[in-house]
Amino acid sequence: MENLPKEKKIILFDGVCNLCESSVQFIIKRDKKDIFRFIAIQSELGQKIIKYIGIDSSKTDSIILYIPGKAYYYKAEAALFIAKELSGFYSLLGYLSFIPNPVKNIVYDYIAKNRYKWYGKKNACMIPTSELKAKFL
Repeated sequence: MENLPKEKKIILFDGVCNLCESSVQFIIKRDKKDIFRFIAIQSELGQKIIKYIGIDSSKTDSIILYIPGKAYYYKAEAALFIAKELSGFYSLLGYLSFIPNPVKNIVYDYIAKNRYKWYGKKNACMIPTSELKAKFL
């Protein structure tokens, strides 16, 4: 994992999920400090990171925030940590992190479980446009 940018926070996302892709676009627009980089969970590098940090991929299949050499977060905890780093009103959502993870994850898991049914699914991971390629690893 030595080739990952140490100064960036890495978001691993479900590359075939329409909701996840929309969330990535949402984050990119509000990442005014250029903090985040993105990797599809399904990619080879995504799988290497998951294995490296020791996450059981059968227990989570949506969002993982990896801070190289420091920590990782997943599910609602990752989403709120990401929100705290965004510009504007959305950063206030990060302060909901005081809610215990099991409670936050009930809502998160419900949305994650139904995301394909509600928002659809692609046959392949998204391909970033040329202007967004720098945001993806």
